[in-house]
This record gives sequence, structure tokens and C-alpha cells, in this order.
Amino acid sequence: MKKKESLVLGSLITLGIVYGDIGTSPLYVMNALIGDAGDRNNLSPEYIIGSLSLIFWTLMIVTTIKYVLIALRASNKGEGGIFALYALVKKQTKWLIIPAIVGGAAILADGTLTPAVTVTSAVEGLKGIKIGKDILIGNQDQVILVTIVILLFLFLIQRFGTNFIGKAFGPIMVIWFSFLAVFGILNMTSEWVVLKALSPFYGFTFLFSKANPVGIFILGSIFLATTGAEALYSDMGHVGRKNIYITWPFVFIALILNYFGQGAWLIQHSRLGNLPAKSINPFFDMLPANLRVGVVILATFAAIIASQALITGSFTLVEEAIGLKILPRLRVIHPSLSRGQIYIFPVNWMLAGCTTIIVLYFRSSEHMEAAYGLAITVTMLMTTILLYQFIKSRMSHIFAFLITCIFLTIETIFFIASIVKFMHGGFVSVIITLIILLIMIVWFYGNRVQNNLMDESETVSLLDYRAQLIELSNDDSIPFFMSNLVMLAKVAKNYSIKREILYSILDKQPKRAKVYWFVTVNTTNEPYTSYYTVDMMGTRNIVNLQLFLGFKANHSVNLYLRQVVQELMDDDIIDEQPQKYTTLNKRIVGDFCFVLIQELLSPNSQIGAWRRFLITGRIFLQNHSTTPLQWFGLEFSDVRIEKVPLFLKRRRIPVLRQDVVFNPKKNK
Repeated sequence: MKKKESLVLGSLITLGIVYGDIGTSPLYVMNALIGDAGDRNNLSPEYIIGSLSLIFWTLMIVTTIKYVLIALRASNKGEGGIFALYALVKKQTKWLIIPAIVGGAAILADGTLTPAVTVTSAVEGLKGIKIGKDILIGNQDQVILVTIVILLFLFLIQRFGTNFIGKAFGPIMVIWFSFLAVFGILNMTSEWVVLKALSPFYGFTFLFSKANPVGIFILGSIFLATTGAEALYSDMGHVGRKNIYITWPFVFIALILNYFGQGAWLIQHSRLGNLPAKSINPFFDMLPANLRVGVVILATFAAIIASQALITGSFTLVEEAIGLKILPRLRVIHPSLSRGQIYIFPVNWMLAGCTTIIVLYFRSSEHMEAAYGLAITVTMLMTTILLYQFIKSRMSHIFAFLITCIFLTIETIFFIASIVKFMHGGFVSVIITLIILLIMIVWFYGNRVQNNLMDESETVSLLDYRAQLIELSNDDSIPFFMSNLVMLAKVAKNYSIKREILYSILDKQPKRAKVYWFVTVNTTNEPYTSYYTVDMMGTRNIVNLQLFLGFKANHSVNLYLRQVVQELMDDDIIDEQPQKYTTLNKRIVGDFCFVLIQELLSPNSQIGAWRRFLITGRIFLQNHSTTPLQWFGLEFSDVRIEKVPLFLKRRRIPVLRQDVVFNPKKNK
């Protein structure tokens, strides 16, 4: 019984999180196709059936076969998305990072356009509708205002986590998809001829038919029906693959029935010659007048949920990119015990800002639809390239090659058809993609260039400096610095550590302390892990401390450190640190100073302009993302930030020749 309840709840949450984007496509896809027809006299049965056939087979091939049946199997410890896929195949060849970052940047850019277009298109359905004697929304300015308020509310509730949101939105999406299916069937009964669209013949011949005035460029509008497929894959970590398998057939059938219902309504009314005189939106026009207000409100909720799918997918992608060192470190919050449930404050509000600007710039869903979909075609192409590497590692190379060619051919045609959107506003998503891509390139390749150029002498063994540290600790001629000097630095298993850490203690200003702490913080996959290991390296005052903390555990290093000090003193591993001046009775734990190292590229580094740009850019991003003070919870601790030079391929310093101008011996 519990298992059945868990299955129902999981399916409900999945409907509330994953399918918002693809589930609201009936709001605007047929509208875009009517726009492609130009003259409404072109809305012939051949045009409508051909369009429906292309929609059906696009959802079948791209969404169902590629993403649901194939891509969802490319799970990296339960996580999905283009970066999870890259993590699975990156060892096969180095150049795979290129499709990963291009596709990742494009889908993050698409995440700013999706909320804008879906919510705006739904709110526009309320424009001009009377409730009693009052008109709820009278003009486009009011549409924009309501849209922005709804979007800001959506971004505000993200901090509560997708589990909370999924439970709240799940029942709404059950009603939404049921509504799509029921009204689709009701309208199909008037024109069963639309069932011809199930044959791919009608879709293929329609691309080259005289009934299609825009040729293959109609695929730019058809593609809008499957734009949520990539978000579906990205959200796998939030809901689990099994729940997507269970719910997708219901979603797919509901979508197809509604598209076919809209097509049947168009065929019937074009034959009768009583299509609306002004703009046509078959989604709303095929509904009974007394249901219009209720359906628009329901559509608005569904549009909000559509935005949710992209937002949660963006959180997942950014977290994976941070783990792969493709993006700078940002603080990730886990609102529930599941690691898949995440919230990233900067990402949330950057998306909110970009989405608001897009709404204000485009001002109508019609203009947004003209720009929508270009970026996501790029992501789908990049995902296919990575999927080829995944498939060939598990099946025959011939099969992998054939299926990849099919997907690449279809998606390349979609991309070509969508290029025309560039001049109609698609340049906005392209600009956002390029900005994100530049950040990824600078961070990833800046790290790689720095590691390649770094002299091996820039890393040292901590064991080689034990004697100096012990001697410094006992040297009364050096002013006392602090009881406990804490260096937050990664110490590898072979005791390897960056030279700059010891440079700070020994060279820059000899720091005499009773105990030298070298602390490494390791984040585990469990929510509340909290344990540590200590290696004294044969001393009583040099500590290699490895902290193992869960992803939901408090990362306040200073609190853990005081506990570790007390326990090591109790076990007589380190000496007590009695304080003469203190407000605490019999205090035996001394004071702490945390030293954080900030790297600056030395002007004495002999590297080219492009490499210098990458490294200085990476350092800039490192210093302006989440600071170590915030990451380690040291805002109220005694912290010293030291700037140290980063030497990469040092220039040869010219030797000065002594030129004797005055010889005192000769003058005597």
C-alpha cells in the first residue's frame, strides 16, 4: 500500500515539475502555424493535416524516442541533463567539452525566454474578457504588469524546493492534461479526417507541397511543440527516471489529442467560412464561451508550471557545471533531504532579472514566439553528439551511428528552419548564450591553461616543511601571531599542497603559532554526514584535518574546529592552550586565525595575450563569485585574506653588469 501511495505521489510531483514547458505548447504552436500560413485562405485541410502530422512525429521521434527512451538511460548517479551526459562520456575524447558547454549555455539562455513566452501567452487570454461588468485586463500594458508579478512570485517560492512546488502544482497539471485530452476529443468528433496525420506520409509530402507557403521553414513553428524535451531530461534528478516513464504516456496522449482537436476545429470552421474575423487562437476559440475565463486561469497556472520546469532544470545544470569545473563555485542550498532538490540563489535571481527584461523588451507573446526555440535547437544538436558517444559505448557502433545520423539530420533541419528567427528577436537568446558561453570558456580553459603552465615547483610536500614549522613555532625571537593558524587548503593523499600556502606562513610574514592547521573540506553525497580524520604527521602541532560534511550539513568550519581541538586535547594529541586573559573559566583552547589565499597573476609571467586573458578572467570570476568567507561560514571569524603572486612561466630577469664609475682604491 505504501509503495502504491509513493508511486502516486511521485507521479504527481513529476507532473508538477517536469512537463510544464512541453505541456503548455498547445497554447501557441497552432497559433504560430496559422501565422506561417499567411492568408487564412491557406488554412486548407492539407495544410492543417500536414502540420499535425509533423507535430505528431516530432513528438514521437525527438521527445519520446530520443529523450524518454534513450537519453533518460544516460543517468549520472540519478542526474540528467547535458552536463550529466558529458560527465559520463568525457573520458572518451577531450573535444567533447565543446558540445557540452555550447549546449549548456544555450539551454540556460532558453531558461530566460520560456517563462516569459508561456506566462505572457496565457495572461493575454484574459485580455478583454468581462467578469460581470468589469474587464479584468484591458490592454497590453496590464498584461505585462500581471505577467511580471506572476513571474516574480514564482521566483520567490523557489527557495522552498521543487518537492514543495511539485506537490502544489501536481494536481493542477493533472487537471490541465485531462482538460487537454477531453476537449481535444470533443472537437475531433466533428472532423475525424485529422487522424490521417498519424501517417508520416502526410507530414513529409507537406514539407514540399504547394499548400505550404513557407517550405521547410515551417519546422521553426513545429519545433515549438517539443521545446520542453531538454528540460525533461535535465529534471530527471529532481523526480527520478521511473516517474517520467510512468507519466509520459499520459502527457503524450493528452498533447496529441488537443493538437488534433485544434486541427479539427480549424478544418470545420474554414470549410464553413466562419473563422474569427480578427486573430485566431484555436486553443481558446474551440472552447465554449462560458468556460473561457476558467480555462484561461487554468492555462495561466499551467504556464507558471512551465516556467518551473526550466528553472529547476537550470539549477541542476549549474550544479553539475560547478562540479565539472565549467562554472565558478556558487552556494547550492538543498531544501529537502534529497540531493536532487536544489536551490541556487544567484541563478534564481539572474533568471528573474533576464526574464523580466525580455517581457519588457518584447511586450507580446507573438514577438516572443518569433524568437523562441532557436537556442534550444543548438542544445538538442549538442546533446545528440554526446549521446552518440554514450550509445556506442553500450551498443554496436553501426547502430549508434545510424540512430545518431537520424537525430542529427532532423535537428539540423530544425536548426536551419529556426535561423530565420534570429532577426525576429532570436538574437536576444543568442546574445545571452554567448555571454554564458564566455563565462564557461574563461573558467574551464582558464583552469586548464593555469594547470598546464604551472611549474611543478608550485606544489610541494607538506612533509618537507615539518621541521621548519616546528622550529618557527618554538622561535621566541619571532612575535607570536596566533594560537591556532588555520589554512583552508586542499591537502592531497600524498601530502601535496600549493607552495603559496607555505609561502604565506614562512616567507611573506613568518607566522608563529602554537598549532598549524591544514584543513580540507570534503562534501559527501549523504545529506547530514559529519566526521573527520586527523593526521598529525608525527608531530604535536601540525594537523592535516580532513572534514567530511554532507551536502545539507552546516559548513561553518570554525564551529567544527573548536570541537576537534577540544577532542584532540582530551586525547593528549595536541597541547593545551591556556589563556591568561579570558571571560571563560579555565579556558584551554586558544584563539584562531583563518588565512585565505587570493591569487593574482604575477606580471613576471611570460604568457601570450589569449592565455593571460583566460587566467586573469578565471581569477576575476573566482574573486567575484561565492567567497570563501560565505562558503565556509567565516563571516564572524578572524580572517586574513592574503594576496599572493601566481607565477606561470617566469620571465628571465636580465643580469645587470656592474659599470665602475668611481674606484675608491685608485683615488687613494
